[in-house]
Amino acid sequence: MQDLVDLVFSTYPSWSHLVVRVVLGVVFFAHGAQKTFGWFGGHGLSATIGGFRHMNIPPAATALAAFTECFGGLALIIGLLARPAALGLILVMVVAIAKVHGKHGFFLNFAMTPGKGHGYEFNLVLIAMALSILIGGAGALSIDRLIAPLGG
Repeated sequence: MQDLVDLVFSTYPSWSHLVVRVVLGVVFFAHGAQKTFGWFGGHGLSATIGGFRHMNIPPAATALAAFTECFGGLALIIGLLARPAALGLILVMVVAIAKVHGKHGFFLNFAMTPGKGHGYEFNLVLIAMALSILIGGAGALSIDRLIAPLGG
């Protein structure tokens, strides 16, 4: 049982992981809250489900992705269950690349070329940040660290 606790919660008091975790959490919480609650200029869950239906994404998968972004982002901000949250967010981004962004190439569409969406470069950066947390844990000032501290 202790091995499972360590696997999920253990983390060194890394300040760099704190920075990555909090910024990643803010980004995902904001986007997830748009999709889930309609906050920050979003349209809420029903509109999100409607929009994702056009991409042949089932409503249950859409809701799961929206909740993962929102509550996974919140989990990262407070540093609780950071590794499982990071894993969930990586999976959401992999699906986003496969279903939406991959066909548009690597780069974001800064020119806003009509009919061309954003590429996957931003998703890749988010995956790398989440992978850092998945590997190294939540870092300093996290609830995970209170549960299973490592190092000094």
